[in-house]
Amino acid sequence: MLATIKKISRHRLSWLLLLLSALAIEAGALYFQYGLNLQPCIKCIYIRVAFAGIIVAALLGLLAPKLGVLRLLAIIFWLSSAAFGIYQANELVNIEQILAAGGFSSCALFAEFPAWLALDKWWPSVFEVTGSCGAVDWQFLGLSMAYWTWLILWAYAISAAVVLLGQLGRISNNPYR
Repeated sequence: MLATIKKISRHRLSWLLLLLSALAIEAGALYFQYGLNLQPCIKCIYIRVAFAGIIVAALLGLLAPKLGVLRLLAIIFWLSSAAFGIYQANELVNIEQILAAGGFSSCALFAEFPAWLALDKWWPSVFEVTGSCGAVDWQFLGLSMAYWTWLILWAYAISAAVVLLGQLGRISNNPYR
């Protein structure tokens, strides 16, 4: 089974599917912002950064999926980005629950990106904070957008972990095996 997972990770199609899925989620976020006028809070922006990291990881994997070092780097970046997103989404879900229970919670109004990665300055239409944390303006099946992103990021993280474990598999050159 590990060998099969490794074989799949060595094909560009798998990396293209990862890229397209993360791009679709980013496009969905922009639709919610500009089409439905749901403004992103700082945690939402950091979650967008996590999906952008998954996009970068997919692009790395697309470059040379058969090259083990680059593939491993892409998988680790994919897993790290998903883990960062899970952390941010979990914090946002907690803020939503505190506010729903009548408590008080707040978050920063401006993103704190390092100077060498000033995403909010380079692409303000995508990465600029324009909303406040905790407002549940959209739900699907009774779950908030933050909770859905938390679930989606867990799916990405588990997938990345499985693919990372798959790299331990040994691919046989024997065509009858």
